Amino acid sequence: MNKNDLVTAVASSTGLTKSDAAKAIDGVFDAISGALKGGDEVRLVGFGTFSVASRAASEGRNPRTGAKITIPASKQPKFKAGKGLKDSVQ
Repeated sequence: MNKNDLVTAVASSTGLTKSDAAKAIDGVFDAISGALKGGDEVRLVGFGTFSVASRAASEGRNPRTGAKITIPASKQPKFKAGKGLKDSVQ
């Protein structure tokens, strides 16, 4: 399912127009991204938790040349599925 499929599914299940459903979905994505950018965690009970994990700097190797490279520290978004979502998939 891509974003257009999601917009269509939301529009049909809520009775909204596709335009309104797209705005609602974009609003949800923007709110989640903004909260994560601000260092917060987004917890949706029964669905899951969005959070940010910090990765320390590390040393790796270029697979083509074998030369050592430094991989900089970074922040990665993470999602942990909640019980309701896990149960619905099984």
